[in-house]
Amino acid sequence: MIEIMPLGEIENSVLEYLKENLATIFGCQIFQAEARTIPDRAFNLLRNQYQAEVIIQCLCRVKKPAGTLTLAVIDNDLYVPGLNFVFGLADRLHNICLISITRLRQSYYGLPADENVFLKRALKEAVHELGHLFNLEHCPDPRCVMHFSNTLSDTDRKDSRFCRLCQKQLS
Repeated sequence: MIEIMPLGEIENSVLEYLKENLATIFGCQIFQAEARTIPDRAFNLLRNQYQAEVIIQCLCRVKKPAGTLTLAVIDNDLYVPGLNFVFGLADRLHNICLISITRLRQSYYGLPADENVFLKRALKEAVHELGHLFNLEHCPDPRCVMHFSNTLSDTDRKDSRFCRLCQKQLS
């Protein structure tokens, strides 16, 4: 079972798109948890970003049914120390992953909005981080959803599904 947990305000269309498509990809029940506030202590004023690891640490305290995987979705820019930004982060020990949808929008880069491209990117990042919770590593196939995305063009190049080898590991 996978729960999608909005952090702060997330458009309902994004949550519905993720629920529908994640259910198809993972073949399991997906439900939406209640929205949570973003922990203030995760915000780094100097960077104007939220530290992803701090958010995940805070989410570890939230009770959930045994065996549930949590996908937290935030519409704020994330980073981890040593990197300029991250699209997402996974914590296998606590079965929690986090994605940011901020940099997935065309408008973030001064380009015309494209809702279809945005939703596909959000799905790819969600599947990728959930894949880590299922013990998958980064894949060398640039078309596989488990390929590491260092740039948005990496995300656009890959599919929202697992390659044959990753799908075999997942099974």
